[in-house]
Amino acid sequence: MGTKSEALKQFNRIAAGTAEIVPEEDLKTKLEKSISTGKPLRIKLGLDPTAPDIHLGHTVVLHKLRQFQEFGHQVVLIIGDYTGRIGDPSGKSETRKQLTEEEIEKNAATYKEQIFKVLDPDKTELRYNGEWLSRLSFADVIRLASNYTVARMLERDDFSNRFHNEEPISIHEFLYPLMQGYDSVAIEADVELGGTDQKFNLLIGRTLQREYGLEPQVALMMPILEGLDGKQKMSKSLGNYIGITESPREMYGKTMSISDDLLVRYLSLVTRFSEEEVSSIEKGLQENRLHPRDIKMQLAREIVSMYHSQEAAREAEEEFKRVFSKGQLPDSIPEFTISAEELKDNKIWLPKLLSLANMTSGTSEARRMIKQGAVKINDKKIENQDEEVEITDGMIIRVGKRKFIRIRK
Repeated sequence: MGTKSEALKQFNRIAAGTAEIVPEEDLKTKLEKSISTGKPLRIKLGLDPTAPDIHLGHTVVLHKLRQFQEFGHQVVLIIGDYTGRIGDPSGKSETRKQLTEEEIEKNAATYKEQIFKVLDPDKTELRYNGEWLSRLSFADVIRLASNYTVARMLERDDFSNRFHNEEPISIHEFLYPLMQGYDSVAIEADVELGGTDQKFNLLIGRTLQREYGLEPQVALMMPILEGLDGKQKMSKSLGNYIGITESPREMYGKTMSISDDLLVRYLSLVTRFSEEEVSSIEKGLQENRLHPRDIKMQLAREIVSMYHSQEAAREAEEEFKRVFSKGQLPDSIPEFTISAEELKDNKIWLPKLLSLANMTSGTSEARRMIKQGAVKINDKKIENQDEEVEITDGMIIRVGKRKFIRIRK
């Protein structure tokens, strides 16, 4: 296969599922040059360790990085120990809390453990941006800042909105995109990946590389994955996420709860299905030859298999069918022992019990779940938000479709 045809093959595979590539022609040129010289492209992804766990939304860019690795290119993951001290202001309506060194190190260790569930560690270079940012003198920072104007910074929607609403913007927040862009200079990135909300930051990397005498990187943006609610982006803070370290049962059950119209999107963005396989499934759904529930089960099996095993996926599916299709109890139900001090005349306020047993995040959520008819005790729906529950040893409480607990006293 010739250089041009091989480059086009790589480009077509890489471009599939992307939201935008800036500029596309540069990526084609870089791929051709890489193939003709035998020198892998350096593909950058910056990660600020702001949260300790990765969910499926984070894996959208990881799967695209894996495609680059399969073509022989070098992925460079940058843990933002320095940029993490500022926090990415993208999409934020207020100044973010700065992380401590201890928080950064703890979160970074978890990231490293989880990232390689998707990426090939042998084709991944892991760097901390403190390696070069900590060595910049104040004169270096001034030179860096001189490459961008305040007017250009205020073109960002989040900065612009805060400025017009007379909400504070700290000077150090302007440094964040410059620091991230300088990362591209330091590692001589050929391509940088990010979500569509990162476009401004990725393009600054192109600008700075040009100013520092380097060939500008290509900015490749991936779509933002909607969460289980089907509306807002997947986020732990919104509770609409599937974490990649969650139990097989939880993963499977959550996947089965996504809306039918997100099926193809999930198959395309967070699984190992090929573009041809996804297209075939999409056509089958459109022609009503395939049932959404069957495809959803296929998706759930795939996700659990990727992060656990095929056997775990099979067991999770069997339990799902038993619990949700046949109305039976799961084989294994966690137990919670309530202390006598929490009881009055052997009774307790139900929202408090749900909160103590970690079935809800607090009494407010517990009351909301009861109001929605999502709480059952021994298979009896509870409708009173202020229910005083009499405790019996072995009673089973169910919240929503997937949460069960056995109460012990």
